[in-house]
Parts: sequence; structure tokens; C-alpha cells
Amino acid sequence: MKTFDIPLDLESRWEWIKFQLRVRGTCFADLARDHDLNERAIRNAKQRPYPRVERAIADALDLKPEQLWPERWNADGSPIRQRPNRAEANSVYRKHTGSSPVGNSKTKQDNRDA
Repeated sequence: MKTFDIPLDLESRWEWIKFQLRVRGTCFADLARDHDLNERAIRNAKQRPYPRVERAIADALDLKPEQLWPERWNADGSPIRQRPNRAEANSVYRKHTGSSPVGNSKTKQDNRDA
């Protein structure tokens, strides 16, 4: 596939991407399942930069993300960051449990009433 076949208009490009996925026998729902994402997360890539999803879509089309979204990616293959100090994946936080030695303020308040 040649990159000059990819439409420059964002709306046309999104329709082109959906068509190319259908030609390959897949869809956004399949991509979401394969990458442990919500289908809505895949569709969010249409409106806002989402490097993880853009990579998944590009991989499914055997392209590089910078070929599909040149306005969102640097020539070296790194995403153009609007918030450069933010990690691509969310940090993992420990879930609060009742046995946690450090409770939240509501837990402390409940203990005082007892």
C-alpha cells in the first residue's frame, strides 16, 4: 500500500481506515479485544491523539503510525506529545482495601465513632 493513497482530510482518512480494516477482515471491536481496550477508546483516536491506539491501528494495516497521522507523529516514529512529561500508560495505583495500614479520612472517621 502506498502512502499517497491515504487521504489527507481527517474525516476521509478515518473512513479509509475503517474500509482498510474491513478489507483485512477485522474491525475496531476486534482491535479493542486484541489490545484489551474499550471500543470507545479506539474511536477516540479519531478526534484526539492516542499513541497506543494509533500504533494498534497502524499495525493492523501494516503501516507506521506516522504514515497514517503525520500531524501527530515525528519523523523518527515518536508521538508528538501535548503533555511531554506524562507517561503513555497510566501508572498503577494500589487499590484501597480495609486492611491497608493507611486508610482514607472516611475510614478514620468511621473508626472514631466505633
